[in-house]
Amino acid sequence: MRERFLIGFDPFVLPFLLGMAFVLTYCIIGLIRVVLQLSKADRRKLAASLFKPANAWKNLRDMFCDCLIHVKLWKRNPKLGYMHSSIAFGWFMLIVFGHIETFIFVPKKAGLFYYPIFFRYFMEMENYSLRGSFFFFIMDFFLLIVLSGILLAMFKRIRSRFFGMRRTTRLSITDRIGLYSLWAIFPLRWIAEGFTAGIAGGSFMTIPINLLLKNFMSNPENITVAWWLYSIALGTFMFALPFSRYMHIPAEILLIPMKNAGLKVYHPRKGFALAQIYTCPSCGVCIDACPMSASRQNLKDTTVYLVRQIKRNNARRMNAMTEKCLMCGKCQEVCQIALQSYDIRMKIRERATYNVGLKYDYLDSYKPEIGKAKVLYYAGCMSSLTPNTGRSIKKLLSAARISWTQMDEGGGVCCGRPLILAGRRQEAAAMIEKNTSIIESSGAQILLVSCAICYRVFKEEYKLKGIRVMHYTEYFNELMEEGRLKVNRGALRYAYHDPCDLGRGCGIYEEPREALSRVGIIAPAEKERALSVCCGGSVGSLTLDHEDRIPITQASVQNMLFSNPDRIVTACPLCMKTFSRYSPVKVVDFAEALCDGLEK
Repeated sequence: MRERFLIGFDPFVLPFLLGMAFVLTYCIIGLIRVVLQLSKADRRKLAASLFKPANAWKNLRDMFCDCLIHVKLWKRNPKLGYMHSSIAFGWFMLIVFGHIETFIFVPKKAGLFYYPIFFRYFMEMENYSLRGSFFFFIMDFFLLIVLSGILLAMFKRIRSRFFGMRRTTRLSITDRIGLYSLWAIFPLRWIAEGFTAGIAGGSFMTIPINLLLKNFMSNPENITVAWWLYSIALGTFMFALPFSRYMHIPAEILLIPMKNAGLKVYHPRKGFALAQIYTCPSCGVCIDACPMSASRQNLKDTTVYLVRQIKRNNARRMNAMTEKCLMCGKCQEVCQIALQSYDIRMKIRERATYNVGLKYDYLDSYKPEIGKAKVLYYAGCMSSLTPNTGRSIKKLLSAARISWTQMDEGGGVCCGRPLILAGRRQEAAAMIEKNTSIIESSGAQILLVSCAICYRVFKEEYKLKGIRVMHYTEYFNELMEEGRLKVNRGALRYAYHDPCDLGRGCGIYEEPREALSRVGIIAPAEKERALSVCCGGSVGSLTLDHEDRIPITQASVQNMLFSNPDRIVTACPLCMKTFSRYSPVKVVDFAEALCDGLEK
């Protein structure tokens, strides 16, 4: 192959060059801004992680798996995964092989940024060679891969259910500009390379289109117009990119090293959080996952739209959407970039002002009398409202001959999580300090908790020296494994519901199922474990009214009835009370279910 134009330039490359210069400038400024917003400790942490071989390898692996292959989307729905990865990976390979063939055939032009992108325009084929035929084929092959992804993306706009999505994101104007220009890039490339296939060579994609429209495509004026259109589509996409959903393409390259360095969110619109916000691809996967989507009017309050309001710095909408959220964490579980939406919402809540004075002077005078025992049981506020739970736990402890005492039998101090969820972390600190003092002075070795909400705060916020914090599902399963709690297996079919704070919040999925399988038969829910559906009664939402919670609960109950169980079992007193109002089958607490299997 040889060059058609010794100068190696044509004005049609300018839209692409200007767009690329704009994007690079914007991204460099954005990178500097994000890094400067990090604390000094986080900057040192990030810099140190970049030079660790293990971290460097993990960064490269995650960039390949998340940015190019979209592994999470493949696991969710192969068709959705293929659509995204075919465009991302296919385009990446076109760029890589474009640079390789430029370096091989015209190494003098390898330094020109635009040359590999428009290689077929500037080159002329002298004779066929095996090496040249390989590049013709490989470039057409990856162009076909990308075009197949574009066709699927177009189809998804009209039939999203084919990809496992009931709802998709409403696009902003800049999103539409970015989307339509992206859709145009590769068909225009195909046409442009088809025009020059008779001059620069081609393969199974470009030669047929050249032969099909030979008379039209042999006109030199038409050739230039086609390459102008291709360059304009590229330039338009580049100019739209920073202001659209496609900013996630460069932003994720920065986010991955920050995430792997272990950085934390400290502000909803700065540093690590800002990198996450711009990495959100607005794919809309979180819309179907959100339990609030059970009511159409609440779709506008899902995470993808919260991200949009954070970008716009719309404080009023940010606060309203954050206060409405159930804080169940499911959107974070399904997110392909693992956007830390829970932490971002918490930082928004912590910055909100409610003009409510809270006093905790009574804590100083509260001095409960607690007996000495190995196990200290903390029922919590919610468990106190479900007396069957307490009675069943006491029955199980007695059956296993455990030395125990209760911390809050006559009423106690709240664990503090409701206040933390409301963003009032400083006020919650008073309760945490008081409870810590009571627990540590008890002399207990194990703090037993029957409320998933309390358990999470004890695990995350309390620093209890020498005391093992255990949820009762863990503890009773352990007693069964040790043979200290003996049960018989019955014929009842139990559908176990994973409470949000226990499952997604603390990662406890197997222990409850292992214990229940010893007393009955596990009847799987349609969605369970990390994809479990929130009951709708969560204390996480500050403003979601009762009427909006009903469809959420009904949808969650239907999810539990998937395998026709005899009982719905949950390990959270709030979930139990919420389900009991709407379930056609009996709803029982985990401890109650175990009591059914106790040896007589």
